[in-house]
Amino acid sequence: MSREYRPGEIVTYPYLWAWQQDRGETEGRKERPVCVVVAVRSDRGGLTHLALLAITSQPPRADRLTLEIPEMECRRAGLSDLKRAWIVVDEYNYDIAERSYYLEPGQDSLGRFSKPFMMRVAATFFESTRRSGHRINRVD
Repeated sequence: MSREYRPGEIVTYPYLWAWQQDRGETEGRKERPVCVVVAVRSDRGGLTHLALLAITSQPPRADRLTLEIPEMECRRAGLSDLKRAWIVVDEYNYDIAERSYYLEPGQDSLGRFSKPFMMRVAATFFESTRRSGHRINRVD
């Protein structure tokens, strides 16, 4: 796979929630939009390591760390069909693009968040992962 992934890009992906993993599930139940928050190509092997954040139209529970996506950002991201949307930043799926069973080769992105909004998302994500962010490994 030679596609380049960039932070802020929105793609579809069968996201596996932490609660599903805790129940022993290994596959996401449906394709959903996700945001690439980290995309790092390693020097050894040239593999692209991804951290993917789920986007949901369901209002979040009070115990979840989320950011509501402003209407303009929804349009930029190709999510204008959603009346309201949130990006979940307290858990993420980790995958390797070139070895992924879940990323479709040659898949087009839906859109991309603006740099200012992505900086806010990334700062909140990194703070969350420092504290207790939950990584769901999708490379096994």
